[in-house]
Amino acid sequence: MKSLLLVFLLTSTVLFSQNSTQTCEILNKINALVQSEHIRPKPVNDSLSVFVFDNLINELDPSRNIFFKTEYDEMSKKYRFNLDDLILNNDCSFLDDITSKYKNGLLRTKAVLEKIQSTNIDYTTKDTIRFYKKAFPFYLKKEDLEKVWLKKLRYQILDEMAESSENLDSVKANFKSIETATKQMILSNEICRINTLLENKIKQEENLYNYFCTYFDPHTAYFSDDSKTSFVASLSKEHLSLGMSVNLNEKNEIIIAEIDPNGPAYQTGLIKKGDQIISISNQKETLKVSCSSLESISTMILSESNKSITLTLKRNSGKSFDVYIEKQVMKDEDNSVYSFIIGKDSKIGYIKIPSFYADLDENNRKGCADDVAREVMKLEKDNIQGLVIDLIDNGGGSMEEAIKLAGMFIDYGPISIVIDNKKEKSVINDPYRGLIYKGPIVILVNSNTASASEFFASILQDYNRALLIGSTTLGKATMQTILSLDEQKNTDFLKITINKFYRVTGKSHQYVGVKPDVILPEFYEDVYQKESDFPTAIKNDSIEPFLKYKPYAKRPLIDKLAKNSAARLADNYYFNDIKKINQKIDQIVNTPKAELPMTLDAVFKQKKLVNSLWKEINTFNDENNPLDVYNSTVNQFLLGVYPNDKTVNQYQIDNLKTNPYLNEAVNVINEFNASK
Repeated sequence: MKSLLLVFLLTSTVLFSQNSTQTCEILNKINALVQSEHIRPKPVNDSLSVFVFDNLINELDPSRNIFFKTEYDEMSKKYRFNLDDLILNNDCSFLDDITSKYKNGLLRTKAVLEKIQSTNIDYTTKDTIRFYKKAFPFYLKKEDLEKVWLKKLRYQILDEMAESSENLDSVKANFKSIETATKQMILSNEICRINTLLENKIKQEENLYNYFCTYFDPHTAYFSDDSKTSFVASLSKEHLSLGMSVNLNEKNEIIIAEIDPNGPAYQTGLIKKGDQIISISNQKETLKVSCSSLESISTMILSESNKSITLTLKRNSGKSFDVYIEKQVMKDEDNSVYSFIIGKDSKIGYIKIPSFYADLDENNRKGCADDVAREVMKLEKDNIQGLVIDLIDNGGGSMEEAIKLAGMFIDYGPISIVIDNKKEKSVINDPYRGLIYKGPIVILVNSNTASASEFFASILQDYNRALLIGSTTLGKATMQTILSLDEQKNTDFLKITINKFYRVTGKSHQYVGVKPDVILPEFYEDVYQKESDFPTAIKNDSIEPFLKYKPYAKRPLIDKLAKNSAARLADNYYFNDIKKINQKIDQIVNTPKAELPMTLDAVFKQKKLVNSLWKEINTFNDENNPLDVYNSTVNQFLLGVYPNDKTVNQYQIDNLKTNPYLNEAVNVINEFNASK
C-alpha cells in the first residue's frame, strides 16, 4: 500500500510538472511573438506580474467569498510580484497551487451551503449589505465563512422574492411559502454551479494566457484551435447554426424565441417557440442552464467545434425531453447588410451594416463591401436622393472590407496611414477609382461603433463625404492579425496587435473615439465600456500630416448642416428625455450606493426603482411623425421569391419607422438637397 501511494505521489508530481512546463512554454512563445511583432511590446516584469495575478484572482473570486484572507495573503506574497520571474524560468507550478486552493475553497463553500439548506435563515436580525462597483480587499476569515454566505443568501432570497410580485403586501402575506421555495431554488443553483466547476475540471490556463496577453493591450488574445475557428467564423455572415434564437424571460430562464423554418432545429419537428432549455450537451459535457454562466452556455451553443448539440427542453409544465440537432451552415440574418427606402416624395436610401463580415471562401462575393454595393445599386434603381448608412452597434470586423467599402464612396486618394512596431509608415490608398454613389450621405454611429466601422466613418468624415450623427465611438484604431505559436503543431494561436492606423489628417481616434458632427445622446452612454476604460489601452497620439487629399465637399457646408441640426434638436423631447433617463441610470449604476437594510421592504423598494426604470426604457419610443419606410422595387420582388424573409423584413421596417436618429438623418439630407 505504501509503495502504491509513493508511485501515485511521484506520478502526480511528474504530471503537475508536465502541465507546468507546457503552460510556461505557451506563455514564453506568446512573449516571444509579442516582443517581435507587437506594436508596443513591454517587458515582462513586476508590473505584468501584478496585472496578471490580480486579474486571475479577481476572475476566480470576484465576490471575495471563496478564498480566506490568509490564503490570499499567502498567494500574494509568493506570486504577486514574482510571476514574471517564474514564467521566464519555466516554472508555472504557481497555477496548480492557485487552482488547488480554489478547488478547496469551492469544496468547503459547498459544505457550508449544504448545511444552510437544512437550517432556517433569520430575517428579523438587523443587518445591512453594501455594493461595490470595483474589486474590494480580501477579508474572509475561516470562522466567518458561514456568516458571510448567510448574509449573501439572505439578500439573494429577498431580492428574488421582491421579483415574485408587484404587490408587497401579497409577498408579506405568503412570506413563508415563497421564502421556502426561493431558498431551495437559490441554494440548489449555487451548489449546482459549484458542482459544475468541480466536475468539468477547473482549468485556468486559458485565463492565464489571456491576462498575460491583455497586459500588452486589450485586443491581444490567446486562441486555442477551437476559439480561433469560432472567431474566424464570427467574421462571416454564414456559419454553423442551430437555426433558432433564444432569449431570457423574467425568471432568467432561457426560452426559444424564434425558429428558422430553413434550419436544423425546425427540421427536427420536435421544437416549438416558447420551449424552455433545461440543459445543453455537446456529447462530451452537459451544462445545466440554471447553474451555468450565460457565457459558458453561449460558448457551447455557438462553438464551431460543437457540430452537434443535444438540448433538454421543457414545454409548459410538462416532462422534459431531449432533442439531438446537427448544425448546418446558414446565413446569419442579424449579421447581414439590408436596405430600405424612406419617404415617397424625397426618397432617401437606408443601409444597415451590422458588421464588417468577410468573404472567407474567397471570390464568392459574400463580403460586406460587395453586399453594400448591391444594396446601393438596388436603391439607385428607385432614384434615391440621399443615403443613410447605419453603423450603430457595428463592432467592426474585417479591415479589408472596410478599406474596400471606403474606396467605393471616395473617388481617389489616400484613406489612412498605418504604422508598425518599427515606426515605419505605410499609406493605404483608395483601391477603386470612381464612386459607386455620388449623392449626399449621413452616417449613424454610437458608443458601440468600433474598429473597422470607426475606420470607415472617419475616412468619410475627413473627406467631407458624409456627415456623422450620434455618439462618440468606442475608440479602437489598432489592427490585429492571428499568428500560430508553433507552425508545426498549429494548435495554439495569438491574435496580436501589430499596427496603429491614423487618419489622413495625421490624427488618430485611438482611445478617444470618432466624434460625430452632430452629437446626440443614447441610452446607457455613461455605462458602455469604451477603449479608454481598459487600463492597458494604447493611448492617443498623432503624427505630422504629410498626405495630400481632396475633400469631396466644402467644410463650411458640413458645419452649417451640423449647426442647423443641433439647433433643430435642442428642444427635442425625445433626446432630452434620454438625458434625464441616463441620469437615473448613472445614479443606479455608477453612483456609490449607501448600505441597504436587509429587509423585504428595503429590497422591494430598490427592486421597484430598478424595474420602473427598466420599464421606462423599454416603453420609451418616438411616436411623433412616423417615417414612411418601405422596400426597394428589387427587394419587394425578392420577397415574393423568398416569402420566409417577410417576418424579419417587417420587424426591421417597424423598428425604423420610429427611429429618431434616422429621422434627423433624413432631415439633414433633405436640407442639403434644398440648399442646392
